[in-house]
Amino acid sequence: MRIAVVAESFLPQANGVTVTVMRLLDYLADRGDEVLVLAPTPGRGKDAVDSYAGAEVRRFKAVPLPGYAEMRLSTPLVRTLEEHLRYFSPDVVHLAAPFVLGWQAIGAAQSLGLPSVAVYQTEAPTYARRYKVKQLEPLLWKRVTDIHRRATLSLAPSTYACQQLIDRGVHRVAVWPHGVDREVFSPCNRDEALRMTVAGPDEVLVGYVGRLAREKQVEDLAGLQSLKGVRLVVAGDGPRREHIQKVLNKATFTGHLGGTDLTRLLASLDVFVHTGEMDTFAQTIQEAKASGVPTVAPARGGPIDLVEHGVTGFLYKPGDLHAMKRHVKQLVTDPGLRAQMGEAARASTENRTWDAVNEQVTVHYRNAIEFAAGDVVAGTLAPRRRLLTR
Repeated sequence: MRIAVVAESFLPQANGVTVTVMRLLDYLADRGDEVLVLAPTPGRGKDAVDSYAGAEVRRFKAVPLPGYAEMRLSTPLVRTLEEHLRYFSPDVVHLAAPFVLGWQAIGAAQSLGLPSVAVYQTEAPTYARRYKVKQLEPLLWKRVTDIHRRATLSLAPSTYACQQLIDRGVHRVAVWPHGVDREVFSPCNRDEALRMTVAGPDEVLVGYVGRLAREKQVEDLAGLQSLKGVRLVVAGDGPRREHIQKVLNKATFTGHLGGTDLTRLLASLDVFVHTGEMDTFAQTIQEAKASGVPTVAPARGGPIDLVEHGVTGFLYKPGDLHAMKRHVKQLVTDPGLRAQMGEAARASTENRTWDAVNEQVTVHYRNAIEFAAGDVVAGTLAPRRRLLTR
């Protein structure tokens, strides 16, 4: 197949959208598919990757989102995107977390009569509450809804995120979860020497891994600092780091970790705590599970699918920090329960490899192509315009 991937963010920007796109490109390259990536330019001083896994990466001028500089906004003309798509002549257009560039791209795809698959991956509209611009939330939801209604098919990483789209009138929606590398994230990476650098021999290591941003609610961990025998470690970086360090003044902060540093830390934790209530998936939970670590997380968004309450960890009502603390304490004081849940967590990731989940997306591509053909017959999609000869 020929797939045009329009990514709202890509390398060198490191986030969940980028990782998902990279894993998809790796898989499509192994299949022998031809891929073109359209993405925003990176920030000043960062090198723009012009190819990845055999796919050419074309960039469009972008500016930082005020108050969230890591988010790059790119708004090329629809006709400019049409020309790129006409030249590449894809079988399907894949829109990764479409919002700004994706809005332009869905217009180009419709104009050319191309099937499109839009992936809802970031609950950006709800971020408006956390960033104290609540009045923008309805407008942001309208943009997200309009994109997914115009797409041939929409994918969401969890049942919760899927239902969010359905509740807003998006009818063709399927769940497409993220994968995890079980060889990279494994209990075998547990490192007692590393543990000794951050915790005493009799302390239980409780950790968080992720961005230190407002929407992640990392400050919610503050109540865990009073638990006896607990050492709290926070791995990650972001705009709220200085503030969070003041709130969690007894915690150890490692900064951003990647590669073996990350896998060793995750496997060396005794309990993983995820605090964000706006994650459509929560990939770090899946990585912790693959590492054999039980998780405590809010019962909203992606964690609902990832954490089986009482089996692989515990879910608590969003905002109920007393319940969160109670569940962590239960795991801290019961080594047998920790071990049991850790084993169950590891086992639950057995069928969630990246190849397994990416195989699903090729089925969704074929479905989108069939749906688009039906839409042309029904008159709801323009006939495919003549593209350049391959």
